[in-house]
Amino acid sequence: MTRTISVESIRDAAGVIYDAAVRTPLARVAVGVGEPVDLYLKLETLQPVGSFKIRGAYNAVRRLPPSERAQGVWTVSAGNAAQGVALAAKLVGAPCTVLVYDTAPATKLQAIERFGARIVKASYDECWRTVECGRSDRMMGRFIHPFDDDDVIAGNGTIGLEILEDLPDVDVVVAAVGGGGLIAGVASAIRAFRPSVKIIAAEPETAAPLAASLAAGRGTKAPHWEPSFVDGAGGQSVLPSMWPLLSTLVDAASVVSLEEIRRAMRLVAERVHVICEGAGACAVAAALSSRPDNGRTVAIISGGNIDLPRFATLVDACGATSS
Repeated sequence: MTRTISVESIRDAAGVIYDAAVRTPLARVAVGVGEPVDLYLKLETLQPVGSFKIRGAYNAVRRLPPSERAQGVWTVSAGNAAQGVALAAKLVGAPCTVLVYDTAPATKLQAIERFGARIVKASYDECWRTVECGRSDRMMGRFIHPFDDDDVIAGNGTIGLEILEDLPDVDVVVAAVGGGGLIAGVASAIRAFRPSVKIIAAEPETAAPLAASLAAGRGTKAPHWEPSFVDGAGGQSVLPSMWPLLSTLVDAASVVSLEEIRRAMRLVAERVHVICEGAGACAVAAALSSRPDNGRTVAIISGGNIDLPRFATLVDACGATSS
């Protein structure tokens, strides 16, 4: 099985998504004297939904014919994809329902409600089964997959175009992987113009199915999966339909500890004055832990939707950063 996301589809997405999304900046980070990493952060926290998800969601929803929009759209999510689809649906006038993990933080649930979507809570296992099979007896309308959809992936790919415009000589791009839709889109865009750029996937130690899949040479489940505060990354498995993309686009997977992720959350807050959630900080932690020697590295801060008390507890627990 082969699967590609064309640069033409990404350019087409770039022609429409800014009706809903914003072009986010790169912020350079000083990470310490003598450090080999020249680190830049792609601040997707600044999107209207607080994460990159609006890009792919709007690209997918706006392509639906009016007859399908009228029937409504739905998705399944830990919270960020739900916000993206909810806002996209609101902008095109479509009803929206979201199946949300029952562990989703209040910040994400409140935002979903503000965008007018109806929330249906479910266990993580039920939500992941829905991700795998693409259907739910509790949902009606057109399913917008949170990551395994070519239009969603193409919308995400616009991040790659922006990175190349702002930092043409980028050497490494690091992105957290939940289902793989973010890194697949970004890598598809970057490889079309700069095939030498190294693409690194970041996963938490508690949920690293891509690292296991790359080692096995096939899409597989995460060994010893368990939930954590990194709820936007680290799925239970690599879907067979995503493996052809991820296996050809990703150079390596960097598995980082929860402590490293907490420290990255604190570093970003201290140095850039930006609050990022666990998945976004996972990319920063991977960029710092892998210590690539070939220079300019972009870590994608995929989202910042985390309850403030939870954020404060996590960064306080790790103490002051030393990087």
